[in-house]
Amino acid sequence: MSFMENRALFISGIDTDAGKTYATAFLARRMMDEGLTVATQKFIQTGCRDTSEDIEAHRRLAGCAPLPEDAEGITAPIIFSYPASAQLAAAIDGREIDLGLVDASTALLLERYDRVLVEGAGGLMVPIRDDLFAIDYIESRRLPLVLVTNGRLGSINHTILSLEAVKARGIELKAVVYNRYFDKDSVIAADTHGFIERYISRHFPDCELIDIPVIN
Repeated sequence: MSFMENRALFISGIDTDAGKTYATAFLARRMMDEGLTVATQKFIQTGCRDTSEDIEAHRRLAGCAPLPEDAEGITAPIIFSYPASAQLAAAIDGREIDLGLVDASTALLLERYDRVLVEGAGGLMVPIRDDLFAIDYIESRRLPLVLVTNGRLGSINHTILSLEAVKARGIELKAVVYNRYFDKDSVIAADTHGFIERYISRHFPDCELIDIPVIN
């Protein structure tokens, strides 16, 4: 089954700044071009006040107007001011992380849109609290996963570690997105892309590998 057939997808990355926001916007645009209504949602936003800069980037990069749910806070139900991991940002702001808000927002968006793409914060093992990680949330909600990688030096290691964690948790991996924005060294990028493609074909034969061109 194509990733586009899943009503909700969680978009995570191999690390912070892997290109999740670009990937989320790209996939949303691709779905919209197929005639689907699509909402993007931010799992937990840090480093912002009141509004989510990642949600704003989704709209700009996908070439669409803000959604009514953006102003209502539904697409980014948890925002912390300090640019850090979720558990640290929450501690600095003196607030608890209520994942029920995320669940309720996703459920509401699924009532209103054909597809919902939830962009994660950081990588799979980013802590939400001392005993809970992003991957725990994905596993417990049984959300199909899209993993974003790139051609930076070191990305092979980060990608394989992430994929091994996904396999160990029994998470459904729908696609690996290769973000070409980071292809600064053509030799390293070509080797990274080829290695990841071969690894996926052996260990996740039903997983799609999607290349994302540079989005201006």
